[in-house]
Amino acid sequence: MTVQAASHAFRTLARRGLVESRDGRYRPTVTGVDWLHSRLGELRDDLADRLVRLRIVRSCRALAGAALRTGDVVSLSLEQGILTARPGNSGSSTGRAAGPARSGAIVEIVDLHGIVPLRPAPVSVLLLDPKRGEDLGTIRTARSLLAARPDGILAAVGLEAYHLAQRTSHAPIVRFGVGAACREASLLGIPSTVLVSAPELPRFLGDVGEVDPPPMSVRTLTGGRRGTAVDRRRRRASRKSA
Repeated sequence: MTVQAASHAFRTLARRGLVESRDGRYRPTVTGVDWLHSRLGELRDDLADRLVRLRIVRSCRALAGAALRTGDVVSLSLEQGILTARPGNSGSSTGRAAGPARSGAIVEIVDLHGIVPLRPAPVSVLLLDPKRGEDLGTIRTARSLLAARPDGILAAVGLEAYHLAQRTSHAPIVRFGVGAACREASLLGIPSTVLVSAPELPRFLGDVGEVDPPPMSVRTLTGGRRGTAVDRRRRRASRKSA
């Protein structure tokens, strides 16, 4: 804080009657002391209210990533969005198994220390022109991109996008609450791939949320070859009849 800034602050306080200059020094007035006590009291009350509502977690339930015995020290991490406990203390969050558990079972973890790191996963948006959903190039591009996508959520927003997703992937497709689902999945480290009909993009982005959104990329689905799958079948039929 510079000398000039301090001087400006005290001049402002003096205009409000909270300080006065005596013997070359700024000193608080009676009103100023009362104001300070009042603000400190509000700060104390606010802090006390927050401490009452602060929940300190000492135990939790997790999926056993390996066979555990009672008292085993474990490290906690998110795996595919599921809190998982594995033997060892190398992680940033550790605890002890409250009882024995086989691999894949749910186990109670006590004496928690540290914090499980949350690394937001990306949301990949594939933007579809509704008028080109039947183009062979679009279908081929979508099939290639969906086949190469990482494990995670596949979703579709808009009728044309859902129709294309059905034709190009065998994975389950999320159709409802897509924005909220992608946001929550990202927080748990699960990536999402979303086919979105272009007119539906603003609605999807609004559902995801403008405050602290997940990392997101948008790619337009295009193909170099026009024509539809129906056209291709017709051409084959025409060649056979000839």
